[in-house]
Amino acid sequence: MKIALLGYGKMGKAIEKIALERGYSIVLKINDDIDNHNIRIADVAIDFSIPEAAVKNISHCLKNGVPVISGTTGWLKNYNDMLLLAKERGGAFIYASNFSLGVNIFFELNKQLAKMMSNLKQYNVDLEEIHHTQKLDAPSGTAITLAEGIIENTSNKNWSLGKTNEANTISIESKRIEAVPGTHFVNYTSDVDTISMSHTAHSRQGFALGAVVAAEWIIGKTGVFTMNDVLNIG
Repeated sequence: MKIALLGYGKMGKAIEKIALERGYSIVLKINDDIDNHNIRIADVAIDFSIPEAAVKNISHCLKNGVPVISGTTGWLKNYNDMLLLAKERGGAFIYASNFSLGVNIFFELNKQLAKMMSNLKQYNVDLEEIHHTQKLDAPSGTAITLAEGIIENTSNKNWSLGKTNEANTISIESKRIEAVPGTHFVNYTSDVDTISMSHTAHSRQGFALGAVVAAEWIIGKTGVFTMNDVLNIG
């Protein structure tokens, strides 16, 4: 498998290491304008760039018939445009706010817990996420996905960055601490107790491995998929 890395920062380098260990080749490492490169030499592209570049990177791959995996967050106002483009071009596309295999299991546990808590009105739910100081967006895409999973299964309607007193709104607290790969908490609190669920990443390796697994899976497929499809869960 020939892989193009769109974004060659810390995540790109972690993906490269795992890909090479699995016998694949990295044919492009792109940190500049994707138009300057022949993306068609790749079997698949993995995008961990920046929000300002992600839409162009993804659309360029889809227009050139290259399956694309994207883990860049902060660009989702254009997500539906990318879905439409993938369908129009008969392309293959996976976006995930987090490619960690463990986090995607955590997403499903979050939905199941939300269903169980949906009729227990004495509990208020809130989220907390902690990441390294280089992370550009807040809240994290993972925290947003967790909030959306709760909204789908409870009477909550919205989420808010920071503490809020608005009814049916989930507070998300974002903290930035040096050298923290990613920690997420889901807390249900009542007057008498708190139920908490958490996921803690120990390194970037889990995210990188999940992205490579997704790239392996998407080869030869057409359509728009999620990590649930890759892992056959949910």
